[in-house]
Parts: sequence; C-alpha cells; structure tokens
Amino acid sequence: MKLFFKILLALLIYIFFLVAYVPANWLVSIAPIPNNIKLSGVSGTLWQGQAALVSIDRRQLDQVNWTLNPWGIFVGQAQVDVTIGSRATPVNGKGSLTATMSGIKVQNLRFEAPSQFLLAGNRLPFKTEIQGELSVIIEQFDQGLPWCEQLSGKLFVNDVDVTNQFGAYPLGNMALNMSCVDGQVKLTANEQDNRLGLMGTVLLTQNSSVKVAAKIKPTDTQPADLTQALQFLGQQDSQGYYPLNYQGRIPGI
Repeated sequence: MKLFFKILLALLIYIFFLVAYVPANWLVSIAPIPNNIKLSGVSGTLWQGQAALVSIDRRQLDQVNWTLNPWGIFVGQAQVDVTIGSRATPVNGKGSLTATMSGIKVQNLRFEAPSQFLLAGNRLPFKTEIQGELSVIIEQFDQGLPWCEQLSGKLFVNDVDVTNQFGAYPLGNMALNMSCVDGQVKLTANEQDNRLGLMGTVLLTQNSSVKVAAKIKPTDTQPADLTQALQFLGQQDSQGYYPLNYQGRIPGI
C-alpha cells in the first residue's frame, strides 16, 4: 500500500511539472478560444507567460502578461495576476482575477483606455465623435446574475470632447461611483464630481441595455452648446433641473 501511494505521489508530481513547463503557445493552439478572440506572439508557460497581442472584437491589447498561482488549482480555483501594457501605452491595466465554479472574482483592477478603443470603429448617432480617456478602478467585483453579486469601484472619464451635427461639447472630467444593485451594475454621478450640473444614475441591465435616471441644470462651466440644448429635454423642475432619462441599448455599441 505504501508503494502504491509513493507511485501515485510521484505520478502527480510528474504531471504537475509536465503541465508547468508546457509551452503556452501550444496550449493556445489546442484551446477552444472563441472566434472573436485572437492571440499572437504567445510565449512562456501556463504559469507565467505573455501574449504580444490580444484582439477582441476589433479591440487590441498589447503586451498581455499573466502569472497563474499553481496552488489555487488544488482548491478548485484559477488565480491569475494580469498586466496589460504599461503606463506609457494608451491601453494599460493590471489586476487579480480568480475563476471558480461559481464565477469570476476581480480584485484591485485598474484599466485605462482611450475612447477609440471602447468605440472600436462603431458609428454613433447624429455623426457624433468622442475624444477622451476612460479609467476604471475596481476594488472588488464578484460575478452574479445578470452581471454582479458585489461591486465597488470608480469610473473616471477624462478630457472628454463630444462633437456632432448639433454642436461642440467639451465636457471635461467626470467621476462616477460603481456599485451592484439587484445584480445590475450601477453608476452614480454626483454634481460635485463634474462641471456639467449633472446628477443621477445609470443601470446596466440584462441584454446590455441601460436605464438612465438623471437630471441636469444650467451652470456657468457648461459648454455653451450644451446649455442651449437643455431646453429640448423638457420642463425644468422647481430646482432648475431638466430631466435626462433613457432606457434601451447603448447607442453605437
């Protein structure tokens, strides 16, 4: 019996080190990767490797590095630290991800990207063009239905300029709080975190739809074209706010 356990232990150790040193590019070649995801320039191993380029639906991530904690596998988890690019690249980020049978957990995630990366060439209504930077900081995210079970973080939109057939709107910077409500991702805008006189919430619901419940009032720091357009939103309330409501798919995405 002792000999059997020794052989079994030796076999497990052999399999462990065999998997540990299997080239990552070979694993990618046999993995059932979705058609909308392409990896190139893959090097290293399963435990520690790099992809020079990852393409996801016309969005490109450069220099994607990962480090997988091998001990997590013994407790039924895949724990991986991921780094994308560097502070010098337009798209960059880092964070810790844990995959379990119940879903994905994310901790201490930071991700930055320009508007062009997010839009990925999609056309927006009214010939709208958007320039700016997006920065996401997620302290904790637990996957749930339809989106989340737990979420705490911040979304920063910086140096935003919007132009369309109606005018030019230099919107500047905006910060939104991120949370989870009944499985839905909730973004909350407070008036003190932007110069637009904007406050309210955005809910990301099922089927990638959004529900906007917000209000906006004229301010001295608003773009002139925006102030003039507010009258088309409806009647002002007793505090001078115009309603800003929408429910449906995200335009252009």
